[in-house]
Amino acid sequence: MTSRATVFIVDDDLSVRRSLSRLVIAAGYDVRVFASAQAVLAETDWPHPCCLIVDVSMPGMTGVDLLDALRSLRRTVPVILSSGYGDSATLARARQADVLAFLAKPFRASTLLPLLEQALGRRAHADDEPGALPSHQRLIRGF
Repeated sequence: MTSRATVFIVDDDLSVRRSLSRLVIAAGYDVRVFASAQAVLAETDWPHPCCLIVDVSMPGMTGVDLLDALRSLRRTVPVILSSGYGDSATLARARQADVLAFLAKPFRASTLLPLLEQALGRRAHADDEPGALPSHQRLIRGF
């Protein structure tokens, strides 16, 4: 049995988690949902390949704070940030975090799905840490 790619959805809004889950599952990926950044940090099982869709504005730890924490843990995975609004400081921090894309909510499935394919395809062919996306292959799109 081959394992499918897994998408971690991190958003404090239940309706967003539900709708993104349905979309990602329909596209053929496994899904894990998290209501907070802290819940992702507590995750111990990181399948290969995987990527994250992370909301920027969450209570407690923001999406960009999560990326900083993952980097300090040397957990390198492709990340797509999403937000209903984004200020210039947040966008600058997202660029520094080497995110794959920044998507303004609401976004279309036709925008998200190719990004997932790219994130998971590139991750499967990474050449540094097993399952990691090399920095020279990261793509920043949408901001």
